[in-house]
Amino acid sequence: MTASHRKAPGEIRARRSFYWTHVVEPYLYLTPAIVLIALVILVPLVIGISYSFQSIMLLRPKEAAWAGLDNYVALWGDRMFWIALENTFVWTFGSLFFQFFLGLGLALLLNTRFTGRRLFQALVFLPWAVPTFLSALVWAWLFNPLIGPLPHWLAALGVLSEPYNILGDPDLAIWGPIAANIWFGVPFFAITLLAALQSIPSELYEAAEIDGASAWQGFTKITLPFLAPMIAITVMLRTIWIANFADLIFIMTGGGPANSSQILSTYIFTTAFKKLDFGYASALSVALLLLLFLYAVLVLFLRRKVVRV
Repeated sequence: MTASHRKAPGEIRARRSFYWTHVVEPYLYLTPAIVLIALVILVPLVIGISYSFQSIMLLRPKEAAWAGLDNYVALWGDRMFWIALENTFVWTFGSLFFQFFLGLGLALLLNTRFTGRRLFQALVFLPWAVPTFLSALVWAWLFNPLIGPLPHWLAALGVLSEPYNILGDPDLAIWGPIAANIWFGVPFFAITLLAALQSIPSELYEAAEIDGASAWQGFTKITLPFLAPMIAITVMLRTIWIANFADLIFIMTGGGPANSSQILSTYIFTTAFKKLDFGYASALSVALLLLLFLYAVLVLFLRRKVVRV
């Protein structure tokens, strides 16, 4: 080997130091977090998926046995699963639609200066701080025709033929929890979108105004492109949260009447903790997990396409 190909000891030590500092050492610092994530998320996930291939009845643990795909075959032929799936779409996207547009409107309003803005901002964010259990009880009271005002207001507006509890109407029951969820979730979009709006440079709007752009053009050409990444992430997260969010429905309607407000999350809870069938409940959970995973992949794909454009 020629002298030109020989590496000096100092150079070797420098490379080893660089490798240790920039490759090995960061993973040593991350190891506790990685282990914690594995214990808290990955291990329960693997166990839950494994349960979906077993027959597990909580009161008969010794009779647990490998069931293979039996739970998934039963799920495919389960009429209640398809009803809950349809209700899940109504519940999720009905809530998401109004939450997003009302949250965006409030964010745009709070991004302007007006008297009492700080007080109004505190009131807007208040529902997000109220416990879900309390929110559900309050909204159930509001829909009660004996002591609540909403049925009487809806009857006065002509929406209802007479004041009655829509939570007991199979055709309308799911819209009660949706209304409560809209009230509960609007602050999330208002907070996140307001933060994104305040990060947009004001010079862009000033330049657009000088060029004679209208308010609508400023919104579509400046505001929306800047908000697009935040909108994609918040919509994806909120969709996943709403689909898994069974508290309001469980407290307000219990999935009834006649399963008209039963969603996959409440069906999973009922199957696991009332029927005590953990195997089938795990299969239902895996089905919901796959649907939400495919949805997240689609949203991230569309977000990347929009960013490239």
